[in-house]
Amino acid sequence: MNPVITAIASYGMSGSIFHAPLLHVHPGFRLKAIMQRTSVSAKDKYPYLQVVKSFEELINDDETELIVVNTPDNTHYEFAAKALNAGKHVVVEKPFTTTVAEGEKLIGLAGEKGVMLSVFQNRRWDGDFLTLQQIIARRLLGRIVEFEAHFDRYRNYIQDSWKENPEYHTGTLYNLGSHLIDQALVLFSMPQALFADVRAMRSGARVDDSFDIKLYYPEIKVTLKAGYLVREPGPRYMLHGTEGSYVKYGLDPQEELLKNGYFPSDDSWGKEPEKDWGILHTTINSKTLREKYETVPGNYNHYYSNIYDIIRHNRELMVKPQQSLDVIRVIEAAYRSSKNREVIDLL
Repeated sequence: MNPVITAIASYGMSGSIFHAPLLHVHPGFRLKAIMQRTSVSAKDKYPYLQVVKSFEELINDDETELIVVNTPDNTHYEFAAKALNAGKHVVVEKPFTTTVAEGEKLIGLAGEKGVMLSVFQNRRWDGDFLTLQQIIARRLLGRIVEFEAHFDRYRNYIQDSWKENPEYHTGTLYNLGSHLIDQALVLFSMPQALFADVRAMRSGARVDDSFDIKLYYPEIKVTLKAGYLVREPGPRYMLHGTEGSYVKYGLDPQEELLKNGYFPSDDSWGKEPEKDWGILHTTINSKTLREKYETVPGNYNHYYSNIYDIIRHNRELMVKPQQSLDVIRVIEAAYRSSKNREVIDLL
């Protein structure tokens, strides 16, 4: 295997918990460098890494082929454009960009330079989301009529973070919404219209921390919700069809494992214990059943396996930049809908 020489633009939450551990264990990549302006803490866990102080050092390295742009949201366009102009393949942390116009420019630039551009939509490889796709594909619920997805947290305080600063064009809709919207578009494609209620509900909040989005499809009702004041969470997913329902609680275990320092390096990675499996209640071949439905094991490194296949073998890109641009299109429409209290047509 000819590993892709890779650099990471930040060692914050996404760099330390997701990108560095995934790339460290993946045989298709050699993690060479990371940018840390005020520290060299990445070397504590990855002593072989080069720590640089500027993004220019990353893009000016002739050996580096792929750069992960995981800097604050409002810098994604600037840094991704610099990397693409330098002839580097680029993975951008979600959200892709803060505006559709920026995303369109990056897609055009990647095509002009003949390099790969993708967005790190890792939660397509959450085990519960893979399970949803399996249930739909097997038609275990008949014709799907309703889908509701939640990404709720309880954090009733304001962190000292750029993520709480409106000058960075951030908020829960860009953050958690990027995941839920991407998943809905994967399942059901682009909706015809939407209506959204986006709010800042915590005391002193300066950015949105709650949203409720209704996506309109002719035969399917879709609701996407997230909030930071949900101390007792309800179901993560509810999927209803003409023959039955699938209800799933809890979050995919991968993020917690990565936070605790584990690496995705064995066959048990991403497997949920039976107590966490969702409930399938349906009728199949005239027989009604209600039972736990085994969660498909998730694995975020399947994303990077696809990136390797693109760069080395010119395979099909699974997370296409145009799909992530559609996510930003929905986010922009949701803000507009909430501000004006109106339904926004998307098609």
